[in-house]
Amino acid sequence: MLYHNKAGQPVGRITNIQRYTIHDGPGIRTIVFLKGCVLRCRWCCNPESQQWQPQLLTLGGKTKTVGQDVTVAQVMETVEKDWAYYQRSGGGVTLSGGECLCQPDFAAALLQAAQESGLNTAIETTACVPYENVQKVLPYLDHCLMDIKHTDSDKHKAFTTQPNQLILQNARKIARDCNHLIIRVPVIPTFNDTPEEIAAIAKFANSLPNVTELHLLPYHRLGQDKYAGLGREYTLAHIEPMPQRKVERLLEAAQTSGLHCQIGG
Repeated sequence: MLYHNKAGQPVGRITNIQRYTIHDGPGIRTIVFLKGCVLRCRWCCNPESQQWQPQLLTLGGKTKTVGQDVTVAQVMETVEKDWAYYQRSGGGVTLSGGECLCQPDFAAALLQAAQESGLNTAIETTACVPYENVQKVLPYLDHCLMDIKHTDSDKHKAFTTQPNQLILQNARKIARDCNHLIIRVPVIPTFNDTPEEIAAIAKFANSLPNVTELHLLPYHRLGQDKYAGLGREYTLAHIEPMPQRKVERLLEAAQTSGLHCQIGG
């Protein structure tokens, strides 16, 4: 459902707008982080975006409220400040989260406004939503960056709270219906960091029509402080980032699928 303010403008809930990014679609981009997600991945670097409700987050001794209701016009006012950078680099706007498809009507309205302004559009998604949510954004979408975290549903549920059947089903449909799909794999020690697990994900990705790229995203701790700031426990505090040599071995395992594979992106 799409909410409107008293002036009749569509409204969504975001946590942040980040400008000048280069790893979330082609060129220089602005990322809009929408609030709400059905997954609870243990390694999530944006835990403040998981719940729909506004929350208090304390970082560096300062407390702020995360979860702001905004109109499409307000978001576009920020996005369009960097028009010259988008034109020079082939960049644009990317919707992330949380899970941006938990607010499908607002996401579609925002992507439509971006396209009508001549901007390239992308989303980052787990696709753990009904497929009709995906269909709402497809007409306004240039690139879909989709996570495939594991092919084993039980292990997927153990680390994210949800099984993976819906995600894999949606991946097949998105690959068929969207303009450009890239599969991304957050590589997490103790979860999916063996060559066999990565090869299985890459094999699945290669079975999808029109998919040619797979990006491995090595585990990091950049969001760890946010858990304490929300009064939550970070359950992977004992996990160390992987050595580069191990990441490269996992890349080699992914490349056996025949896809173009890379670290990061």
